[in-house]
Amino acid sequence: MKLGARILKTGMAVVLALFLAQLLHLETPVFAAISAVFAIQPSIYRSYLTIIEQIQGNIIGAALAVIFVIIFGNHFLVIGLAAIILIMINLKLNIENTISLSVVTLIVIMETPGDAFISFAVMRFLTIMLGILSAFFVNMVFYPPKYESKLYKQISDSTNEILKWIRISNHQAAEQLLLKNTVESIKEQLSRIDQIYSFYKEERTLLKRNTQAKLRKLVIYRQMMTTSRKALDILKKLLHYENAITSLPELTAKQVQQKLEQLAANHEHLLLRYIGKAKQIHEEEMKEYETNRQDLLRMYREYQHLDHDAENIPHTFQFFASLLEYNEQLERLEILLASFESFHSDDQEVDITKDVL
Repeated sequence: MKLGARILKTGMAVVLALFLAQLLHLETPVFAAISAVFAIQPSIYRSYLTIIEQIQGNIIGAALAVIFVIIFGNHFLVIGLAAIILIMINLKLNIENTISLSVVTLIVIMETPGDAFISFAVMRFLTIMLGILSAFFVNMVFYPPKYESKLYKQISDSTNEILKWIRISNHQAAEQLLLKNTVESIKEQLSRIDQIYSFYKEERTLLKRNTQAKLRKLVIYRQMMTTSRKALDILKKLLHYENAITSLPELTAKQVQQKLEQLAANHEHLLLRYIGKAKQIHEEEMKEYETNRQDLLRMYREYQHLDHDAENIPHTFQFFASLLEYNEQLERLEILLASFESFHSDDQEVDITKDVL
């Protein structure tokens, strides 16, 4: 099991919360530790949003606790009713992420005994807020996430896995059950990439120049993800339409294999080019994509005029359509990369030399 940054930051936030609570001589510092665990988030921006929401949710929870104790007392049935009302208020205000911790705040305040109820309630509320602030500080200072590096690496790894299996399937050398399981695994990887993309999108830049480059990068990464999904669609077609593809005339099948190999190679080169590890001439690449389009259309027209099984026609049509769409998405990625290189050549740096926590 890998010891990730979030695990380390959670431990550090707990330590910091307990240390500060003891340093300030706050009673029950454990509540600071509990709130720190709830407040740790995967990105600085989400940590900022969390602290705003948690302040709102815990103020509501503390206020509701005080009101209920003063009016109804702290019988366990009263505490349960107050918790229900607090949850309803949080849901109404669209701060449902604060429900767990705000309910904890309500319970620990309502369970405070003695005549000095208000002072104890204030101290416990402040103890919980101390834990939230400790988590925010740790999240901001220690191990700041590098989601761009992680995003590119995940896209590159998943795409290379897809292209590897496309090449194997392209030569009818794939074991069907293993390929089917691999397709499902890759689909899960792409879903995780969507989440990492959201984290990267939420990261904020300070300089206007960096903001413009970031916006262009977001478009490029989104297109990379779209292109990878089109490659996965090709792989699924090779799996599900194997009979139709293998029944293609020998010459057409050979041409399709060569074209698919070419498209896969272009995909690899585009990913390497983004991090400066490959060079391509934009004008030549655009001519090649146009040639691919014309060749694929010609191959399908020639296939239509041959004698073949009518049942295979819909599957063959969909396969050629997927190849054309894949070629088009690669062409769009080429255009975006060329544009980015023209305006932001100095920003073309992604650190992939080490695994990102």
